[in-house]
Amino acid sequence: MHIGLDSADAIGAVVRASRKAQSIRQDDAAGSIGVSESFMGKVESGGESVQWGKLFQVLEGLGVRVILDVPDEAADQLAAAQQLQARKQQGRRPRG
Repeated sequence: MHIGLDSADAIGAVVRASRKAQSIRQDDAAGSIGVSESFMGKVESGGESVQWGKLFQVLEGLGVRVILDVPDEAADQLAAAQQLQARKQQGRRPRG
């Protein structure tokens, strides 16, 4: 199911619904995902100052995939940035 998101509140509602659909208590979900119950509460209530890494950890832990619909004009820029990042990663690997 695809859902448009336009606010932290909308993400919070998705997280809450995903957790409840799995019949998981908030504290149990937080513990199994590896975040605090306080953080989980902030996400579910639409807190606007949450840490991105932890937010994605929560989404992944609940089985929520994030897909962005970007303008076509951005595709070339994104591809170039990804190629540059891949080259940087290859430069850091030890040669064997």
